[in-house]
Amino acid sequence: MTDLPPLNGLRAFDAAGRRLSFRAAAEELGVTQGAVAQHVRQLEAHLGLKLFDRIPQGLALTSEGRAYHTRVAPAFADLRAATSMLKPDLGKVLISVTPSFAAKWLIPNLPDFSSTHPEIDLRILATEKISSFYSDGIDLAVRQGTPPFGASLDATLVFKQDVIAVASPDMLGANSLPMHRNTLAELPKIHDSHDMWPAALASLNVSDTHKRGLRLSQTALAIDAAVSGQGVALVSRFLAQKDITTGRLVELMTLPDIHSQDFYLLRPRKTAQHQAANTVAAWLQTRAQT
Repeated sequence: MTDLPPLNGLRAFDAAGRRLSFRAAAEELGVTQGAVAQHVRQLEAHLGLKLFDRIPQGLALTSEGRAYHTRVAPAFADLRAATSMLKPDLGKVLISVTPSFAAKWLIPNLPDFSSTHPEIDLRILATEKISSFYSDGIDLAVRQGTPPFGASLDATLVFKQDVIAVASPDMLGANSLPMHRNTLAELPKIHDSHDMWPAALASLNVSDTHKRGLRLSQTALAIDAAVSGQGVALVSRFLAQKDITTGRLVELMTLPDIHSQDFYLLRPRKTAQHQAANTVAAWLQTRAQT
């Protein structure tokens, strides 16, 4: 069995190999330059190999040192990452949302959050997949659904799913608003993964007379397609509100309730004392009401 070299020597070698300077490595490790040099010399003696060439500009890895560092550095990076998971940064908050929620609501509202809470490092994981609060390190999540979401999660309603039909103003033509249901049936439809058009048209008691339509995987893409004049999209009002306010979209009509799911803020109960996460949750709930 090969004996492991001294840990202090390996730490010094890892830092010096990345910085190519004993001085910079010493600053990183919080020790003296002489201590780093001594630890590296002891490591070289233990291995019976020269790891660095001392040059006027600093250090250069020898061929053996370079090969060794390519294995040692990732090991220390893994150790730092593992330790970080056990000792999370209390100023960092990771929120998991869908790409459409991120693009059409969260990111446009981030300037307000950043200006009022500059001390919090808010990180966004935009994914359609169901994230794990524990293995993925998630602090908060926003998802559509119907409670309960699980015994270990707290759920707070943030947005009711108020579905509206929207399109570019260019698609209105001579029609007045709200648009008549028969006119809506004749327009090209934009479909997303929620596939709400069949239920919506059934609730209006009309049939789709424009059978061909654009099919997209995300609501954000459906909104963008509607802005570009490619058809009528069914979306939650709060996701399209900015484009409606700026005149890029018009609301053709509010649809009857088609039993779509609302948006909830989710968080694991065990993180109730995470102050930064509490702050983000409170901001999101307040901003959702404006």
